[in-house]
Amino acid sequence: MSKETQHVVSNSQGGWDVKKSGSDRASKHFNTQEEAIQWAKGVAKNQKTELYIHGKDGKIREKNSYGKDPHPPKG
Repeated sequence: MSKETQHVVSNSQGGWDVKKSGSDRASKHFNTQEEAIQWAKGVAKNQKTELYIHGKDGKIREKNSYGKDPHPPKG
């Protein structure tokens, strides 16, 4: 069973989209990456999933987990 994740990605119109893993369509469109990140954080926290933030080049630049980590850090 694959874990659902949220992705913040750039779109062809110069804005930013939030997409659920495995989906071709965006959940929501934004003008700025920061707006997309803020909305996606809320979704990821609500669904207890991971959030991947991509740069304009499409590469993942940041990853945050809002779910139950299988290996939580010690200390």
